[in-house]
Amino acid sequence: MTRIRRLMPSPAMAVALLALFMAMGGSAYALVVTSGSIKNNTIRSEDVHNGGLLGKDFRKNGVGGGAIKESSLGAVPAALLAHGSARFTVVNAGGQAVRGRGTTSVSRTGQGRYQAIFDANIRNCAYYATVGGPSAAAPPIDGIVSVSALGSNVNGVDVRTENVGQNGASQADKPFHLVVFC
Repeated sequence: MTRIRRLMPSPAMAVALLALFMAMGGSAYALVVTSGSIKNNTIRSEDVHNGGLLGKDFRKNGVGGGAIKESSLGAVPAALLAHGSARFTVVNAGGQAVRGRGTTSVSRTGQGRYQAIFDANIRNCAYYATVGGPSAAAPPIDGIVSVSALGSNVNGVDVRTENVGQNGASQADKPFHLVVFC
């Protein structure tokens, strides 16, 4: 009996061996969190790392995943044109709009003077114009363009085009591209 008792490990050794076998055996429990195990409205913004959620993770009106409070979002710079907040027009030298978005009318009001009218109040927006042809042909190589708000209409932009020569600038009809960012 003494001989068998000598081969039996002490209780401390039994616990140590059990711990060793458990660790080496890979019986660790992996914690997996799925969307089904999270209660609604329990995740805060600091619980999610930047870039951790994608647009496809949400559906409109919170159906099937939740909703992002749109008022908490800032502007997405690359989405200005896609969202439709940028209005534009491409105009030929004669004052006819060739293409555009949000443009209601364009007219030539004099030599090198144009008015572009848009579908909304653009008085507090930024205007950018450049002399440029309306087609795939080479653009005009000379000329300058200037823009300002149209005093008589909050939906309008006043555009002036000029030739630049040795004797200075003179008003001249030029094709142009105009973009309005709001």
